[in-house]
Amino acid sequence: MSGVSEALFEPVIRLGVTGLSRAGKTVFITSLVANLLDRGRMPQFSAAPRIASAFLQPQPDDILPRFDYETHLAALTGAAPHWPASTRAISELRLSLRVQPSGFFGGLWGGLTGPRTIHLDIIDYPGEWLLDLALMGKTYADWSEATLERIAHRTQAQGFMAQARAEDAALRLDEPRAQSLAANFTAYLQAARAAGWSDCTPGRFLLPGDLAGSPVLTFAPLPKPASTPRGSLWREMDRRFEAYKSRVVRPFFRDHFSRIDRQIVLMDVLGAIHAGPMALEDMRRTMAEILGAFRPGQNGFLSSILLGKRVDKILFAATKADHLHHSQHPRLTAITEALLRDARDRAAFSGAQTQAMSLAALRATVEETRNHGGDTIDLVRGTLLETGKQAAMFAGILPDDPNHLLGPARKGEAAWLDADYSVMSFAPARLTLRPGDGPPHIRLDRAAEFLLTDRLG
Repeated sequence: MSGVSEALFEPVIRLGVTGLSRAGKTVFITSLVANLLDRGRMPQFSAAPRIASAFLQPQPDDILPRFDYETHLAALTGAAPHWPASTRAISELRLSLRVQPSGFFGGLWGGLTGPRTIHLDIIDYPGEWLLDLALMGKTYADWSEATLERIAHRTQAQGFMAQARAEDAALRLDEPRAQSLAANFTAYLQAARAAGWSDCTPGRFLLPGDLAGSPVLTFAPLPKPASTPRGSLWREMDRRFEAYKSRVVRPFFRDHFSRIDRQIVLMDVLGAIHAGPMALEDMRRTMAEILGAFRPGQNGFLSSILLGKRVDKILFAATKADHLHHSQHPRLTAITEALLRDARDRAAFSGAQTQAMSLAALRATVEETRNHGGDTIDLVRGTLLETGKQAAMFAGILPDDPNHLLGPARKGEAAWLDADYSVMSFAPARLTLRPGDGPPHIRLDRAAEFLLTDRLG
């Protein structure tokens, strides 16, 4: 009956927010909530004029930590603004909206009953946990073979690869050896994430929480030996891999992920381009693999009550659009569209609506145009994160044809042959907000329009 009550009286939109490392999940949620509370900077969010009020409430899931909105907002808007800490675990925040119904009948009914309450439950979870869902259909042998092949030539993996190749997994389990392998594999994952690789899984190796040191996190990919006798290192690694799926991944899917009906996936596409063709291809492959976990499809009235929810709208957002002049934003969006072609086609085939866009949840730069050698150059200027000094950046010119990037990426080229792309790290700008205005952004209102407006009728 709770599902019927929710659907009829106080509907709930469960919005999942995730992305890969450094994509800006915490900033996105903080700015989205701030701009839904104070909607002066949301002109493209057509439901905004019908929202009579918005207020935060305790989230419905008592066992989940609350997303620390107030602390994160203070970090971004204080006298000495700084980026808040990144996502370390799952959290939730409920924003309740008092909305006047739309349309003729909605307006007539709303005139009799007044605005109705619609709850927006925002679920923040690490992108590394999302990647783990792709493990569900793999055996330990499959995962080991694919992982070792994929990372064999990465600089960050050389130490672990040498140890893994020298290991005889047919020998009897020796716990210190298993711990050493797991520790070195974890060190590789940390280095790979720092270098911009997307496929850093299992995710709990990077964010272990209270599982740190447990057997469920003490395994690593190994070459399969000719024989795998009982009690061998291989058999124990296999057992722990299966335990990781059943004890860590499956509960996350069952308790949280499967209940999401709207999803935004944040992607640092500019960072991947800057890291080079192989990093961009890694991002394309990773996003294509994980989309299947979203169970995309349309939510019918009865199906949402009786059969559980299915994600019916997915937004893929290339973040940090403020690192580019607005004249290049269409090119960044086109690259994101092409990068996610495999993933988006899979979702569209299942009935889900998908969209790609470029955005900046918090604008940290201003634009300017300079003359250089007789040419006009479009730049962005901001405060450098490391030095605190003002600097102007020209990130390079993105190609009109996304295949000029995706082609070398698919071929595994080591570097871009005819272009150079750069990215600076900017600190958040000091803000002076007028009453009724949320923090400045780029296309956050369009993201809200796609994800929320049809459910705020």
